[in-house]
Amino acid sequence: MRVLGIDPGSIITGFGVVEEVQGTLHALAWGAVRAGAKQPLLGRLKRIYDGLSEALQAWNPDVVAVERVFFAENPKTALVLGHARGVALLTVANAALPLVEYTASEIKQAVVGYGRADKAQMQQMVRALLRLETIPQPADAADALAAAICHLHTYGVRGKAVE
Repeated sequence: MRVLGIDPGSIITGFGVVEEVQGTLHALAWGAVRAGAKQPLLGRLKRIYDGLSEALQAWNPDVVAVERVFFAENPKTALVLGHARGVALLTVANAALPLVEYTASEIKQAVVGYGRADKAQMQQMVRALLRLETIPQPADAADALAAAICHLHTYGVRGKAVE
């Protein structure tokens, strides 16, 4: 199974592709769609859509795992993040792919074994589970890989996708 993970953000949206073959996880690609902070919101949203569309087309995943965001520092930030997340979900819907969402604590539990793990612990476990020499950069890409790993570790229990 091939999973594309997405860590939505209005300036940096991370993505990562993980494939499970005979019980072994393989990182196929990771990176970020960067939308400049000084660019108007509409331009940033289009950049996210275009970048994720390219990743979906290039890697042809079986399913997409997205981190579900529950909070932000302030209402304006939450609204902008919601727009970026909505564009990510629309991109997946337009590609007609199954989508599953996980909270940050669910991802941490599946990857580290502790739902309150810190960012450094998560990044180290992503590196270890995917047998990478270094921690994937940027951090948003590591978070997206973690979302993909989470799905691969839990889809049999939770169900393959939600509509």
